[in-house]
Amino acid sequence: MTGALALTVGLAVLIGVSLGLLGGGGSILAVPLLVYVAGLPAQEAIAISLLVVGVTSAVALVPHSRAGRVRWRTGLLFGLAGMAGAYAGGRLATFIPTAALLTAFAVMMLGTAVKMLRGRRACDEPTPRELSVGRALAAGVAVGLLSGLFGAGGGFVVVPALTLVGGLPMPAAVGTSLLVIAMQTLAGFTGHLSSVSIDWRLAAAVTAAATLGSLAGGRLAGRIPADLLRRAFGWFVVVMGVFVLAQQLPADLGLGLAAVAALAVAGTVAVAVVRHRQKERHSGQQRLGRPVRQHARSGVER
Repeated sequence: MTGALALTVGLAVLIGVSLGLLGGGGSILAVPLLVYVAGLPAQEAIAISLLVVGVTSAVALVPHSRAGRVRWRTGLLFGLAGMAGAYAGGRLATFIPTAALLTAFAVMMLGTAVKMLRGRRACDEPTPRELSVGRALAAGVAVGLLSGLFGAGGGFVVVPALTLVGGLPMPAAVGTSLLVIAMQTLAGFTGHLSSVSIDWRLAAAVTAAATLGSLAGGRLAGRIPADLLRRAFGWFVVVMGVFVLAQQLPADLGLGLAAVAALAVAGTVAVAVVRHRQKERHSGQQRLGRPVRQHARSGVER
């Protein structure tokens, strides 16, 4: 195994960890990994990323299904429509210049990062309902088209659609989104096969590593504060998006943009970590102070 292949496989584990922890997001890291670390052409990287995300999502779907967090009717309708859109996107991607494709992908990464940093609105509906047929089909085609074009599973588009449009609670939306992602990414991969040659050895290695990572991420879920994890990952996606965008710009302008973005992200993450530690310290002091105040009040009453 060459050094580049070993590094690619090692970093692919993080793709699966992200899927296991967040129910999405790993797909948006696969294309930059395959392009800039493995050295693949953009079209082949997008095709392989679709395979990786599809298989990994199918594996991650199993524990959600066992826990009853998958709305099968909504997921199948959304997924079938997404498969049609993803297949069309996979065919269209071959006619788009590489620079334009990567630039659009970087813009989509930055938009996804903004959604992550703003947070997801949870649905307060007590009784989860299925998404209507018309809405499921329309949303599925739109998300699938993006998936096929850019090699992204669309988890951070599917989940908000299921919560805001479909009225599903977050656990059900995350579980159902994995079904949708698995269906439409595999369809998008099929669309690419007609015009892209695949390095099957690399594809199998990256898929296996990401699958193992998703199992590890599932075990870690709940042990890391979700809000802190979401924001840290959001800023990481910002860095990746700026890096991909900088590669498409003139050398001097691209390096300047990347440097400014890196400094801004580093400062923001540092502030977020400090605030999180202060919040934890304050909460700990409140927990320690509460019994003392209760004891003091009981002494006064006596």
